[in-house]
Amino acid sequence: MIDTHNHILPFMDDGAADWQAALTMAEDACRDGIKTVIATPHHANGQYMNPAAEIRESVRLLNERLQGSGIPLQVLAGQEIRVYADLLDDLDRGELLTLANSRYILLEMPSSRVPRNMEEVCHELVIQGYVPVIAHPERNAEIAADPARLQRMIELGAIGQLTAQSVAGVFGGKLQKLSLELCRRGSAQLIASDAHNSGHRPFGLSEAYRVLEKEIGTDFCHYFRRNAQQILVDQEIIIVDNVNANTKVSKLFSFFSRKR
Repeated sequence: MIDTHNHILPFMDDGAADWQAALTMAEDACRDGIKTVIATPHHANGQYMNPAAEIRESVRLLNERLQGSGIPLQVLAGQEIRVYADLLDDLDRGELLTLANSRYILLEMPSSRVPRNMEEVCHELVIQGYVPVIAHPERNAEIAADPARLQRMIELGAIGQLTAQSVAGVFGGKLQKLSLELCRRGSAQLIASDAHNSGHRPFGLSEAYRVLEKEIGTDFCHYFRRNAQQILVDQEIIIVDNVNANTKVSKLFSFFSRKR
């Protein structure tokens, strides 16, 4: 499996506290069946600033320690970027990172609201050839109240990324129900761990996929897993609408042509 959102890099945000904690998280990821993670430290969220160069160096150092410890996990660079006024300018200046140097860029909204310029930012990024990835939309109060707000972003060219613990029900039945509903609506295309530590915020990606398979179907589970791979190799993701448990992968790729 591939995890496209986590906080495994130490000393950068509210994720791994030190190198040992990062290595422990890496071992947990391997036990969960994860082979590659894209590390995504918080950036510009009002508390943490993690410029691209510092993240790249931390990724290099962590990979060295993983190899020295014999832990078979690959770490790639990314960022979880809070939507802010200078985002587009900073991206042009090379100060921001996409996911694994792909066209996909991970965006975070405040949990209480959708920024007024969110659709404009998504539109501008798409025009420039990027694909906005909306982090944990199920945990945003305004989207929970009106899921159509996320759907409008998807229609503009973004994709939705759910948190594994939300899908698995760890954060409660209400968030799980909303997460699965967003899947069925075609408003979510990825599941990622958003892991912060080995305690109350672990990877748990395999359990989320098990729930997705049970609730929506094996083929759609494969679709989500394939989408993570598509990010890693910087290929387009097909957007599927109105999914249910009877949807087959062959039908997904035969009848839906909208791509991100």
